[in-house]
Amino acid sequence: MTKKFENKVVVVTGGTSGIGLATAKAFSEEGASVFITGRRKEAMEAAVKAIGGRVTGVQGDMGKLADIDRLYDAVQQKHSHIDIVFANAGGGEFAPLGAITEEHYQKTFDTNVKGVLFTVQKALPLLRDGGSVILTSSTTSISGTPAFSVYSATKAAIRNFARNWILDLKDRHIRVNAISPGVTDTAGVEELFGNGESAENTKNYLASLIPAGRIGKPEEIAKAVMFLASDDASFVNGIELFVDGGHVQI
Repeated sequence: MTKKFENKVVVVTGGTSGIGLATAKAFSEEGASVFITGRRKEAMEAAVKAIGGRVTGVQGDMGKLADIDRLYDAVQQKHSHIDIVFANAGGGEFAPLGAITEEHYQKTFDTNVKGVLFTVQKALPLLRDGGSVILTSSTTSISGTPAFSVYSATKAAIRNFARNWILDLKDRHIRVNAISPGVTDTAGVEELFGNGESAENTKNYLASLIPAGRIGKPEEIAKAVMFLASDDASFVNGIELFVDGGHVQI
């Protein structure tokens, strides 16, 4: 390991599984002090054990402002600043137009939009000038998916947060970029597609549409996040980086 993030303080929301877990582990292996969030205690404990190194788990729902405050209180107990925020917590469910409920709308926007907004805003007093913020968007930000309009709308909002926040934060030289994964082999995707054989058939079908010939791995998305967070991306600001095997580029 290069220890590229030695002594850096990194916050990864939604860090107990999938892309968040893979990214938190990668940061830890590169020497960072990592804080992760997740809703479930058991998953949090397992993630902390899997990540190793200097990792702290803070149980919470990033759609709730009080839980975001507890996250940053935990950071301040150990550090005076934050270098990198990966606002990754999110999720969604299928619901076609005509069957969308207020509860479905509220839950998805609270987690994916409200949560990201206030995760970043509340980090600002601790975030170092010249720091890096990475937001998890999705290929659905530019590509339509049946019965997935609410989730897709939240991810389009995330992409536009990056465009606007680079203007709000330009005097502090804080970079904000969005990462947009395609279909990635995570527990969340497995559950979304119905688990078991149903999920496997869906993933195989989607893989057939991707020029790379397969779906992504969480570790591949993590590497892209690490790039955006690093000094190697010092002149990369406000972009949407697609990590999708070429799926939405054709």
